[in-house]
This record gives sequence, structure tokens and C-alpha cells, in this order.
Amino acid sequence: MTRLVSRLAWSSLAYGCVGLGTAGLVVPLLPTTPFLLVAAWAAPKGSPRLARWLHEHPRLGPTLNAWREQRAVPRSAKRLALLLLAASWLVLWLGGAPLPVLALTALLFCGVATFLLTRPDVAGRGTLSRDRSRML
Repeated sequence: MTRLVSRLAWSSLAYGCVGLGTAGLVVPLLPTTPFLLVAAWAAPKGSPRLARWLHEHPRLGPTLNAWREQRAVPRSAKRLALLLLAASWLVLWLGGAPLPVLALTALLFCGVATFLLTRPDVAGRGTLSRDRSRML
């Protein structure tokens, strides 16, 4: 019974995050990526079918697989993230946000940017799999 409840909880979290991530495509200021990352993390624990769907999805799969296998982020995703961080901070500044808010968000955004920039770029398709097979 406990296992069933656990699977139900993980599945609910995964499907809920996919729903919120999908809503983020059309609702301004609702992020998509964090919800899809949580869904990709929770899905294998509750719904292997959803996990398979996410990792085989033509748009989402390559990025999720690159993160899972190489802890890598595509260069285009890094550029877009950095651009959006800068634009978000600029909107706060132009909107007249108080100085403490500007300082805290700048600190947070710099931390996120540093994390992104220290992740490797995505290697060529299948590179990691070939390297692993040689080691075995």
C-alpha cells in the first residue's frame, strides 16, 4: 500500500509539473523549464511511461538526455537563459524596483548565470554512449 501511495505522489508531481510547464508556454511570467526539470526528475519514480515520453520527446528529449548523461546544457539554451536573466533584471530596474530587490535579484541572477556558464556544452550526439561502450 505504501508503495502505491508513493508512486501516486510521484506521478501526481510529475504530471502536475508537466501541466504547469505547458501552461508556462502561454502564460506570461510562468516558467516552463523548472517545471519540466522537476517532471523529468519525478517521473521515473512514479510513471515510467511519462519518463519515457519526456526523454523520447523530439523537442524535450535531447536536452533532458544531455543533462542526464553529460550534465551538459546546449549553448543555445545558455545564451537564451542569460539573455532572459538580463532582460528580467532590466525590467525590474526600469520598473523602479527598490534597490534591495535589484541587489538581491542581481546576486541571484549572477549565481544562476555562473552555474550555467560552468556547465559543459552538449557534446556530439552519441559521444558519451560510444565512450561508455569502449570502457565496458
